[in-house]
Amino acid sequence: MNAHTETRLIPGPAGVLELALDHPAQQAAGVAVLAHPHPLFGGTLHNKVVQTLARACVQQGWCAVRFNFRGVGASSGVHDHGVGEVDDLLAVVQAVAANGPLVLGGFSFGGYVAACAAQRLMASRVPQALVLVGPAASRFVLPTLADELAARTLIVHGEQDDTVPLAAVLDWARPQSLPVTVVPGGEHFFHGRLPLLKRLVMQHLRALA
Repeated sequence: MNAHTETRLIPGPAGVLELALDHPAQQAAGVAVLAHPHPLFGGTLHNKVVQTLARACVQQGWCAVRFNFRGVGASSGVHDHGVGEVDDLLAVVQAVAANGPLVLGGFSFGGYVAACAAQRLMASRVPQALVLVGPAASRFVLPTLADELAARTLIVHGEQDDTVPLAAVLDWARPQSLPVTVVPGGEHFFHGRLPLLKRLVMQHLRALA
């Protein structure tokens, strides 16, 4: 993302996992672990939406950690249809954010994985925030969020998303009374809307600080 991005390999459930860490100028408020879109459709830690999430987190004082799921980039293993990928994310949390304030976030497929990982963590640890951008509700069964987690969750979706229809996200969110922030005219990759997305994420993190 910038000249100061730190890259690292850590042990993961299927071999090594490739990480990219961006640190704020001041002492970090905590760690934000961010998940990329579907690996079989070109998703990597370099995805522009995920980089936007990382920039928002860093500007709000968080250390932002992007990582490649198994089978992507320098990460070992093969794609596991969202099952092993939840384990990948939890392994990253254990390696770089075992203690202290934690934000989880993800885009598209990564949003599904982040939601699943956050829900699994609830038994022992409540993330400070969960950020789901264009979560893949039409392709995967997103979990029902615990009330305490739902209160800390930001969901952002494009009005004209033709990869994950807005209606699918609303169908998931409605029974939980989860608000969904709709970006007018936005599509799946938020072309031309990334500054707005960044601002929304920063506002959410600021509100929960």
